[in-house]
Amino acid sequence: MTRVLSDFLGTWSISRRIVLAGMPDAHFNGSAVWTANTEGALYHEVGQLQIAGQATMNSERKYLWTKDLSVYFDDDRFFHTVPSEGGGAEHWCDPDRYMVTYDFAKWPVWRVKWRVLGPKKNYIMTSDYKRP
Repeated sequence: MTRVLSDFLGTWSISRRIVLAGMPDAHFNGSAVWTANTEGALYHEVGQLQIAGQATMNSERKYLWTKDLSVYFDDDRFFHTVPSEGGGAEHWCDPDRYMVTYDFAKWPVWRVKWRVLGPKKNYIMTSDYKRP
């Protein structure tokens, strides 16, 4: 089924695992809220990030999602477009390559998996979203 922006509006729980090459795994637990505005929806994520052997840290990020599911950083730079039926997209941030797959097969439980490669980056970040 094709996803539209209104499908994402509201509050979601997030469970995230970050597998860093040669480093301890990291885990994030928190929530994301999509709030409608005139441009589309503001995405605001907050939670706790735990890296093995380190103190828990607060974590936060914000994006703008437009009606066509384009995602922009909070400084208005284009990030990527979410495939409305799920699937892949990419973002090039020289010298790093960000590859993402959206999986909506079990909606309203869904997954976002990033593979990030670059001279100093090598990780897989998997985020599972569900309604609280």
